[in-house]
Amino acid sequence: MPARLFSFIGGETGRWRITEMEAIVGEPLPAAIRLEIASGSEIPSDPHASWVLRGITSNERYVDREERRQIVAKLLDLGRPDATCAALIPIRKNEAWWALTQEERLSIFKEQSRHTKIGLEHFPTLARRLHHCRDLSENEPFDFITWFEYAPSDEVRFNNLLAALRAIPEWQYVEREVDIRLERDQV
Repeated sequence: MPARLFSFIGGETGRWRITEMEAIVGEPLPAAIRLEIASGSEIPSDPHASWVLRGITSNERYVDREERRQIVAKLLDLGRPDATCAALIPIRKNEAWWALTQEERLSIFKEQSRHTKIGLEHFPTLARRLHHCRDLSENEPFDFITWFEYAPSDEVRFNNLLAALRAIPEWQYVEREVDIRLERDQV
């Protein structure tokens, strides 16, 4: 069974070099120079870690069957040799978002914001994995963590995706977002 629990450890060690960290909305994360990604219930000990973010993979929540089929058909695998750039984007939504019913959140996500359609316009050059943090605890510092990998030649396209997503109605509910850019060390 594949691992579902992931820990993103910002500190002094790890396969990924942090090239930039920007707080888009809300508080920044403490500085770190490297990122280690661990999966499973055991988090590697790093006494020099600046932060640890945890999330669990889960089922797709705001897509219908046809959208899921399109996502699965277009989504690229993580760990591709040419995908040496990455972005780790943790997001926390405000209480107004969580006070909405599931149906109201779905309407904002699909009909007003067209979140999935915007994402599909930018695939297949991107690979991503979404992690749910609230499934672990409401005390986690973020609600969602998305991990993206892409080739250096796709950075402009990736930035265009983020700009489009940050301009939709759904983003009025974001109270904290940190954009962490990384490059993978060659093995």
